[in-house]
Amino acid sequence: MTHHSLASIASDVRNGQSLSAAQIHTLITLDDERLPELLAHAHDIRMARFGNRVSLCAIVNAQSGHCSEDCSFCAQSAHHDTHCPEHALLSPEEIGEAARLAKEHGAQRFGVVASGKFVGHDLLEGFVRSVRAVAQQGLMPDLSPGILGRDQLLALKKAGLCGYHHNLETSASYFSKVCTTHTYEEDVQAVRTAMEAGLDVCCGGIFGIGESWDDRVELALQLRDLGIRSVPLNFLTPIPGTPLAGQAILSPEEALHIVALYRFLLPESALRICGGRQTVFGLDRKRELLKSGANGIMVGDYLTTSGPSVESDHVEITRAGLTFGKQQSEVLS
Repeated sequence: MTHHSLASIASDVRNGQSLSAAQIHTLITLDDERLPELLAHAHDIRMARFGNRVSLCAIVNAQSGHCSEDCSFCAQSAHHDTHCPEHALLSPEEIGEAARLAKEHGAQRFGVVASGKFVGHDLLEGFVRSVRAVAQQGLMPDLSPGILGRDQLLALKKAGLCGYHHNLETSASYFSKVCTTHTYEEDVQAVRTAMEAGLDVCCGGIFGIGESWDDRVELALQLRDLGIRSVPLNFLTPIPGTPLAGQAILSPEEALHIVALYRFLLPESALRICGGRQTVFGLDRKRELLKSGANGIMVGDYLTTSGPSVESDHVEITRAGLTFGKQQSEVLS
């Protein structure tokens, strides 16, 4: 196989060229000794497209537990005995207060995340009130509600919804190892339906669940083909009671390699580091993470696990020579 230098591959990416299979092979087979070089090129690609600003987003676990789906990594599945928090949809006042705090911490987007796949009439009305509560705080409301139909999405858009969040989680090839209660195509169609409704779509995956490098590439190319411009990258935090409770946590080096790979494959997409950030990177690798090709992070707590302090995030962003701007309102970056 022809050898490709990282500098030449990065140059092709900056010039808008799609990478060949041979170039992608070079990226995924690099050893750890060359990781700093890969990260430097990924950071250069990110700076060329997004500049030095780190966008901040936050979420609230608005409806927790009792999920009908059996995703192997998830604490909220009713199929697993995880003792995760369980509660019905929070009130608009509670969601509005969570959004207010997120805004104080510099977030521009705020996601209302609800467990479950199907959304009935009453829950949809609750989501409408939730979206309005977030918008009243001056943030861009996002919603992660499971799979919605076009009419439901349009009703939420009318209420002020900006973004629909729905992860594909992994490749089509590996999905049956992760979830058996719905198909990959259902997820892909949910994303397409939201895009057709004119919503921003935030769609990514979770890594460290047993997938291969080929699976990681396949997911990235699927996101590229769908035209996804906001991609959350999550890393497994093994949860007791789930099928992946004993899964080894990714090394920081492998996780950084994944982030850089996604920057090469998705140069126009905002890459947001979300769940599992603290589990994989801790506090002492945060600056490396910020210079790995990502241009956004989720601040505050995750769904059922705690996140690092927002103050420490702000400090490390500044120390990395980057900035976060509360005044920024650009939708996707």
